[in-house]
Amino acid sequence: MAAAGGMWASFPDRVKMLAKPPLKIVLCSPRGFCAGVVRAIDTVERALALYGAPVYVRHEIVHNKYVVDSLRAKGAIFVEELEEIPATSAPVVFSAHGVPKSVPEDAIKRNFFSVDATCPLVTKVHREAAIHFKRGREILLIGHSHHPEVVGTLGQLPAGAVTLIETAADAASFTPKDPNNLAFVTQTTLSIDDTAGIVAILRDRFPNISGPHKEDICYATTNRQAAVKKVAPVVDAMIVVGAPNSSNSQRLREVAEREGCRVSVLAQRASDIDWAQFEGITSLGLTAGASAPEVIVEEIMGAFAERFELSVETVSAAEENEFFPLPRVLRPDAAAE
Repeated sequence: MAAAGGMWASFPDRVKMLAKPPLKIVLCSPRGFCAGVVRAIDTVERALALYGAPVYVRHEIVHNKYVVDSLRAKGAIFVEELEEIPATSAPVVFSAHGVPKSVPEDAIKRNFFSVDATCPLVTKVHREAAIHFKRGREILLIGHSHHPEVVGTLGQLPAGAVTLIETAADAASFTPKDPNNLAFVTQTTLSIDDTAGIVAILRDRFPNISGPHKEDICYATTNRQAAVKKVAPVVDAMIVVGAPNSSNSQRLREVAEREGCRVSVLAQRASDIDWAQFEGITSLGLTAGASAPEVIVEEIMGAFAERFELSVETVSAAEENEFFPLPRVLRPDAAAE
C-alpha cells in the first residue's frame, strides 16, 4: 500500500499538496497618487526636461522613497535646506507639502530660480490662515507637529500667531485670549474621525469659532479613508502601501485598525512584508497612500501571487477626476506671457 504522503502520495494528493492556498485580494479605490502628488512629480520632471540636470528639490518632493529615488536617478538633487545648495542658475523646487514664507524669501535673496510645487489644497489652508490673521483672530492649527505641511503653515504668519492643536486633550485644555475671536484650520492629511472629534470639542467650547465650511482635509485623504472603511471590516488583513513619514498613509493604516482589521500594516515595498503575519489568511485588503505609486501595489500583488492563488475584486468609495495644472513658470505657454 502506498504511503499517505511524501513521494509515495497519489497524484491527486501530490497536486493538492503543491497547490497554493486561495486568497481574495480586495483593492481599495481610489488609492495611490492624488492630483497634488502628480502635479509635484510632474513639476520636477518638467523642470528636468526644460533645463536639464541638476534640479534641486527642497525636502522630499512627496513622501515616497521609490518616487524620490526615481527622480534622483534622473538628475534631481534633494536637500533639506536651501543653504545646502551652491550658487546656481538651476531650478529649485519646493515640495508639495508647502514651505514657510522665509524659504522663498531666502531663495530671492540668493537669486535662485524657484518653482513652487506646493499642493493647491495646502495653499488654500495658507490663505485661510492669512485671512483670519488679517481679521485679528487667534488661529488654531489642527495637525501633527514637525510634519512639513504643519511647519509650512505655521511659517506663513509671525511666531505666536498660530497655536498647534494635536489631540482632543489639547482642544479641551486650550485657553484663548478671547473665546469670541477664534478661528481654526487643519492639516490636509489627518484622520477624518479624529479631526471631527477635535473640531466638535472646539465648537462646543467656543461656539463662535470660525472655520472652513468643510474641514481642510483634502478630497484624496477623505476618499482613501472612506474606501478603507468599506474594506477593512471584511478582510483578514490590510496592507497600506506608503512610507513611514507619510501622514496620509499612516492614517490609512490607523483607520483599518480602528475598523477592526486584526492585521494592518504599512509597507514601502514587497520586501518589507513579514510573511508570518499573513499565514492562514483568506482575504487581504490593499490600498496605497496618496504619494505611493501603483507600481508598488502591483509588486506586492505579485509577491502574494507567488504564495497564493489570487482572486481580485475592487471596492470603490468615490470617483476622482481632479487635475491641478503645473506651476505657471513651467507651462508651455509661460514664455508667451
